[in-house]
Amino acid sequence: MALAKVFERIAGPGARAEFRAYDGSEAGTAGAPVRITVRSPVALSYIAQAPGWLGLARAYVSGHLDLDGDMYSALTRISQVQQVALSPADRVRLHVCWGNYEGPHDCDVPLDEILPLLRQARVGALVLPFANPRHAHEVRCLQTHPLADNQLIVAGVIDSVTNFVEHPEIVAERIERVARAVGGPRRVIAGTDCGFDTSAGMGRVAVDVVWAKLAALRDGARIASNRLFSTAG
Repeated sequence: MALAKVFERIAGPGARAEFRAYDGSEAGTAGAPVRITVRSPVALSYIAQAPGWLGLARAYVSGHLDLDGDMYSALTRISQVQQVALSPADRVRLHVCWGNYEGPHDCDVPLDEILPLLRQARVGALVLPFANPRHAHEVRCLQTHPLADNQLIVAGVIDSVTNFVEHPEIVAERIERVARAVGGPRRVIAGTDCGFDTSAGMGRVAVDVVWAKLAALRDGARIASNRLFSTAG
């Protein structure tokens, strides 16, 4: 089977995308609003490790796959296609972030623009970063675009790319802010913005600092729980 045809099957019949591969093969819908170009065999290894759109996303971020065209519309359709397999939904967590790296992030898409799309996912919880300085203010988007009645928020309250160890009080304040935005503490799970070592061996944060940050997460969650549940009755 031609490589482009393989990627077309991964995306699903409703994706309406055009696919091209480094072996010269083409597949999909000619003239579609988005074109996916597979640049190297490395992209195939990402797909083998994580079949589906997770593998495609990793191939894109690493530069082995190109996306051209109206990506927002295409991803909207793709998300609808891919949701069919997400069952039972209450066991599924959808993590969204803007790249786990210490950079300017001044070109990040605002959460307010994509949250309506994220809310359509049939998942039990959204995992969003609210500790880093570029997106911490976007907690208020959860008021503008409320979660579904059966959804939770896993709130990133620990920055995963710096060696600063957060004070438990700031962790507690972040948790309380999210709880107010979603209507109560029972819908909030405290977490980190992302992984501490997204790619094995990169070691952005020292191992002992990671454990100290997780201890701060635990202590801050305890402080927030004591305050939130005492007022909630």
